Amino acid sequence: MRVNPNLTPDLLAALGRTRQTTQDALLELSTGRRVNQPSDDPAASAVLVQNHDQTTFTARYLQSLGSLQGQFQTADSALSSVILALQRAITLGVEGANGTLSDGDRAAIAAELQGIQDQLVSLANTSFQGTPLFAGTQTSSAPFVKDGTSPSGVRYDGNDIINNIQIGDGYQVAANKPGSQLFATPGHDVFQAITGLIKAVQANGGFDTAITSLRDSFDYISSQRVFYGNTLNQAQAQSTNLGNTKVQLSQQENTLVASDIEAAASRLVNSQAATNATLAAIGKISQLSLFDFLK
Repeated sequence: MRVNPNLTPDLLAALGRTRQTTQDALLELSTGRRVNQPSDDPAASAVLVQNHDQTTFTARYLQSLGSLQGQFQTADSALSSVILALQRAITLGVEGANGTLSDGDRAAIAAELQGIQDQLVSLANTSFQGTPLFAGTQTSSAPFVKDGTSPSGVRYDGNDIINNIQIGDGYQVAANKPGSQLFATPGHDVFQAITGLIKAVQANGGFDTAITSLRDSFDYISSQRVFYGNTLNQAQAQSTNLGNTKVQLSQQENTLVASDIEAAASRLVNSQAATNATLAAIGKISQLSLFDFLK
């Protein structure tokens, strides 16, 4: 409809207001939000920006925690298998120390111990989503490699760096334990202990020292495994806290911007009625002649 430019400014302004109210009410009803742009409620919009920032950080922390929990569960499972393997190796060492064994029996024990050595290397090279868990921060290759030139028979190619990750505001945890601290620590070297026992079985002597060394490595690995359990407990508690925070932030946003559907529908009906009334008035005025104004 073409509006007569001679219409009173008041009617035109009223028409603009009612149309804007109609558009606002329709938008509120379609989105379920009363704040769809900052001008709708500047104070609420400012709080909403802070809410969104905190929600983003919370989501990132939860994502980091999810990855951390997966890593630690995999690492803990690997160390559990290491402990079982060491228990079997100790049992074999005690059997090998039996002076009544034949050369063939000792050869069989040595072969099984060598198999345990290979198993331990494989476990020490455990990865999570393609990344080695016991390589420090080195990710390009397996950290432990069999090497006949090394006294333990195994070489460590990882690094000693511990990676800390943030799982909350001002809250960090160590995300890894380098393999050098787990499997190759001087005095607790798992591979050195197994190699020493293999040599003792082959030489049919030196069992006491070899078995003592292996038991020491067993105790050390068992104590180090506690790190993963403790961190998993922290991660689970933090996940619960962040989950609660996420719910609270969602509730806060809903309180800030959620639409009162009944009130918005009422405004829509009223604004449409007002628009129709204004249009009717405009139509009537447009039909008036100059003679009508002069009466």
